[in-house]
Amino acid sequence: MEAELIVVTGELLGARYPLGTAELRVGRAESCGIRLAESAVAWEHAALRQREGRFHITDRRSGSGTYVNGMRVTDHVLEPGDQISIGDTVLIYREGGEEVVDNCAHQTLHRACGLLFLFRALVMSPAGDHRAAIEQQLLRLIGDLVPFQGGAILVGKDLAEIRAAAAPYESSLPLAEIAGRLQEAGAVVLPDHLTIALGLYVRGAICGVLAAWFQPEEAANFEHHRETLSAVATLAGSALENAFEVERLQSVNEQLLERVAAGESGIVGESPAIVKLLQMISRLGPQDTSVLILGESGTGKELVARALHRQSPRAPKPFVAINCAALTETLLESELFGHEKGAFTGAIAQKKGKLEIAEGGTVFLDEIGELALNLQAKLLRVLQQREFEHVGGTRTLRLDIRLVAATNRDLLSEVRAGKFREDLYHRLNVVTLRVPALRERASDIPALSRYFLERAAARCRRRVSGISPEAERYLDGYPWPGNVRELENAIERAVVLGQSDLILPEDLPETVLEASGVPEVAGALQSNVTQTKRQAIIAAWQRAGGDHNQAAALLHIHPNSLRRLIRNLDLRDVL
Repeated sequence: MEAELIVVTGELLGARYPLGTAELRVGRAESCGIRLAESAVAWEHAALRQREGRFHITDRRSGSGTYVNGMRVTDHVLEPGDQISIGDTVLIYREGGEEVVDNCAHQTLHRACGLLFLFRALVMSPAGDHRAAIEQQLLRLIGDLVPFQGGAILVGKDLAEIRAAAAPYESSLPLAEIAGRLQEAGAVVLPDHLTIALGLYVRGAICGVLAAWFQPEEAANFEHHRETLSAVATLAGSALENAFEVERLQSVNEQLLERVAAGESGIVGESPAIVKLLQMISRLGPQDTSVLILGESGTGKELVARALHRQSPRAPKPFVAINCAALTETLLESELFGHEKGAFTGAIAQKKGKLEIAEGGTVFLDEIGELALNLQAKLLRVLQQREFEHVGGTRTLRLDIRLVAATNRDLLSEVRAGKFREDLYHRLNVVTLRVPALRERASDIPALSRYFLERAAARCRRRVSGISPEAERYLDGYPWPGNVRELENAIERAVVLGQSDLILPEDLPETVLEASGVPEVAGALQSNVTQTKRQAIIAAWQRAGGDHNQAAALLHIHPNSLRRLIRNLDLRDVL
């Protein structure tokens, strides 16, 4: 008996392997007759051998399994036309003459490629008319293989999504019930409805349903049609797995780009306050409890949140940061919970919320004190019930996240004033971490300055060897009301504007020079510059008749800059 395997999907597409009396092994090992380099394929995944005139395929206890016509097998007697799926590779078993093999292989290859591309497009396309058109194309292509009266393709990430997609068919066919039954059986045949339904699987989990119903005269051919649809289901599972993996990688890539753009860095310093903070982070990181981070703006609260995430078991999962103060109330709700298509003006497609994207990881709510009261109530329900719904949706989604919140406000005072819910405050305030202001850890300023200098020099592609002693005295003497963020900006400005190998005092911002409290370093030149500025502002103010904006225009500076100079030069009483 002449028999062979033809590869119709995978890296060996088009390859043919004749079967003889010797055993043919499939796997990643060099000794395998069919060698597949896919990570999902075992070292020795499966073997084919002739026994009693029939060819058998035996799975070698592989983790991802060997599938024949969509069904996982351990030992299976092959029939002509059987489709074997191992990893992402699909092979067709053929018997007979050379001419028949070539003709069948040619047709099958074209149809298999068409099915693969269309199933991938079905997953990647948004819901709507475009997706419906792709589904119709798929059904038309499958109809060329199987003469069914009608069909349905349901695709989703879980059983709930699949059942939701079955809603249009429920009046005529219980597809939602069938989807539940397919979790225990790979195929469901309903003779009363003249219907065959098969599960579409990705990594062993059901991710879709392929159903077809037939005319009464096709009842005698049910078994043959089931085998053909099983082959289609195998191709569909391979295509869906690739599409879902692409979608996952795109999400991971977006998170990595966001992390790089945020300029992620470590917590620098050896002061007692920072040492104590790092000790608390190491203790709380492995725990799954909620943490409330308190501190002034610019102290590095997000760095603390990221450090908690990196030291937790959730580290491989996403870290999603949300600035509650940067979004309007309507947008923040959509950002948190996601929305359905048509939920509001501009919602042209379904969108996942940050909570859903962060599944299994950590959500960081920055400036939690800015959250509107009605959103506070919804957030409290999510934290208590661990479930939520999309804006405009009705399906309840389960949630598995760790919540870390931060604020620069006194939340207890906000609670007493009725601006923050007391029950949410107690839910967030399981453990509190306070990040010290930079003025409370002044001994860390030199180390932080050098750290920011190295980063800024690398970004600006400038060689800067260090900070001059005079500039360091200014940095140490300044109170840094903007904390670590202000220091980082001051160092970056000095790197950008400086022209020597060292950061000099004149490279630093004027606010640092004028308010550092180091007059002996400034010398006569700096004193003369300060006095000249005071006289110019007073003269412009008098010419403008006390009009602030006109005075700024006379000085050719922005009104905000004039306000800062008036404050730093102690000119309020004079003016």
